[in-house]
Amino acid sequence: MKIANLILAAGSSTRMQQTKQVLPYKDTTLLGNAVQQAESTALLDVYVVLGANAAEIKKEINVKEKQVFNNLNWKKGLGSSIAHGIVELQKLDEEYNAVLISLADQPLIDSAYLTKMVSLFSTSVSTIVATNYGDRVGVPAIFDSEYFAELRQLNEDFGAKEILIKHASEIVMVEPNGKEIDVDTQQDYNSIAH
Repeated sequence: MKIANLILAAGSSTRMQQTKQVLPYKDTTLLGNAVQQAESTALLDVYVVLGANAAEIKKEINVKEKQVFNNLNWKKGLGSSIAHGIVELQKLDEEYNAVLISLADQPLIDSAYLTKMVSLFSTSVSTIVATNYGDRVGVPAIFDSEYFAELRQLNEDFGAKEILIKHASEIVMVEPNGKEIDVDTQQDYNSIAH
């Protein structure tokens, strides 16, 4: 089973008022941490979708050029970054069974959590594994390749929400137990950067 991990890191961090992808976190940056956690599962091929401030961010991350997809339409939101990532993945000489979509700004999502998701996906008859937010499900989420065509059609700032709602009966949920916090403001960052 081959799974690609698309780490979405294309936004301009308007609420943070600085490039949050490169903010220090542990011994790296927020985005660097997301890459490290995914790579240390050894179960995922890791790719990063950049957009705003791409040149600055690229200098700070330790990934090969072919692992970086630059979404020129990043202003259209998360959906466009997912769609761009899927289009780029399908150009590669790889056949992926599924894609794990995750965010650069959820630093508590660690390799253990990602491993649990992959293991659930591998052993379940369900075609989607998603994170339970109580009132909804969201990312990180794994989508079987049968959803690639739908993911490619995304173009607004809804991310994969519509697809998750549409295929709710196919979803196995994972409890994040507090790991789902995302860093949008300076206050959020201060609370995790201790």
